[in-house]
Amino acid sequence: MASTGGFKSQSISGKGDDAEMLGDYAIDVVLLATDLDATRDFYRDKIGLELLNENSNAVTFKCGSNHLAISKSTVGTADPQTQAAWRVKDLDAELDALRGRGVRIEDYDIPGLKTVDGIADIGFARMAWFIDPAKNCLGVMQLK
Repeated sequence: MASTGGFKSQSISGKGDDAEMLGDYAIDVVLLATDLDATRDFYRDKIGLELLNENSNAVTFKCGSNHLAISKSTVGTADPQTQAAWRVKDLDAELDALRGRGVRIEDYDIPGLKTVDGIADIGFARMAWFIDPAKNCLGVMQLK
């Protein structure tokens, strides 16, 4: 059972102390895209995700036991911050595979964040980022 951050389940649903908390469940990520076809092709062909479902409004991919959904949007994403990040066992190998499929790994040199060959040491992890066709910023990290 996943940690609930030290909080005890409260009986808000009438189930008593055994009530599940959201922290006990996997979470799926939903990103926005104005060009769903380009974004689908990017995640399927360049990132290598398995396409589970698609329709004119969204595409859904398998990511471990979770899902990544890309939803059709008229405005897209306005925030350049990291939208989601994968936790991997071997960051260098993952980045080599992504670069081999044509994914551009971002480099940053800003106050508080400097990458070397696309990788930043953020204290608890080594991390790298790429931008999808919809301008969503995604991270890949290896915990220390």
